[in-house]
Amino acid sequence: MHDKLFTPGPTEVRAELLNELASPQIHHRTEEFRKLYDELQIYLKKLLFTENPVFLFTSSSTGAMEAAVTNGVKKRCLCLVNGAFSQRWYQIAQQNGVPCDRVDVEWNKAIKPELVDEKLSSGKYDAVTMVFNETSTGMMNPLKEVGEVIKQYDDVLFLVDSVSAMAGTEIRVDEWGIDMCLAGLQKAFALPAGLAVASVSDRLLARAEEVEKRSYYFNLLNMYKYHQRSQTLSTPAIPHLFALRRQLKDIIDIEGIENRFKRHREMAHYVQEWALEYFDIYPEKGYWSQTVTCILNTRDISIPDLNKELVNKYHMRIANGYGDLKGKAFRIGHMGDWTLADIRGLLVTINDILSLK
Repeated sequence: MHDKLFTPGPTEVRAELLNELASPQIHHRTEEFRKLYDELQIYLKKLLFTENPVFLFTSSSTGAMEAAVTNGVKKRCLCLVNGAFSQRWYQIAQQNGVPCDRVDVEWNKAIKPELVDEKLSSGKYDAVTMVFNETSTGMMNPLKEVGEVIKQYDDVLFLVDSVSAMAGTEIRVDEWGIDMCLAGLQKAFALPAGLAVASVSDRLLARAEEVEKRSYYFNLLNMYKYHQRSQTLSTPAIPHLFALRRQLKDIIDIEGIENRFKRHREMAHYVQEWALEYFDIYPEKGYWSQTVTCILNTRDISIPDLNKELVNKYHMRIANGYGDLKGKAFRIGHMGDWTLADIRGLLVTINDILSLK
């Protein structure tokens, strides 16, 4: 028996999706592959409410993050940092020689539109990076509102990490002015790790024409050239694409996009009500994530011991706090294909282990 993953990624993968990984291999330069690629484009565009192409990355989300800043920054990038992964994006830019500045916000506070407006008014920047849903803190930044601010600056690209949000909450790429919206599929998509996707705007492709070329594998212009042929630049993780097609069909044609988002809201509400009753929640109120809750360890429990008992006796796994929050908080992922009944079962089990009444 395997451990059921209530972690904020990777998440539990249904047997039906795992079976798709065993589909017979096809060649990536054939008509059969082009049909698969085109079908994925139709579904991904529906999910993201966009007309932009959605590129496929055989890499973790970090690769797509690198592509965003190496292709999208000509002048200087403003990196909005209020968690571990927004901090990583700044480090990626730095290590690739991309001109960038970071603006730090306390990790339990959201990125506010007023702050972004203040920084962009300097005229120093032509791109902004923001993590929509900080997996490390359970913080959901106000994506739509920040996008409204950035729209006022015609030459500024909006680059968004939606790694633990995409397929779990609404993201209207075109309406909200997002130039690159990226995610790994091992979180709210509930697919095996190893594949990332990213919508790419015409503005970003135009910017990529102007910047110094820093990469081949993560070069968006190279990828776009093959996208126009309904192909990928290099051999992709083809088994993952079969699983992605099956999951997108299930999300859009069977469950329905809005129903999926509603289910995620219900799971989040249930976990957060439980957290408030027995512990507390790390981020400021009003910005709690719809896919992962970061719970303050106000009872000073041993999180490793709790997880050990969950795994050894019940084959369930949650996550410790990330980085500086290790031991001070724990995280429960309520994303992907879990149901409210699954979440209730997990919390009842934790109550029993901790003798919570």
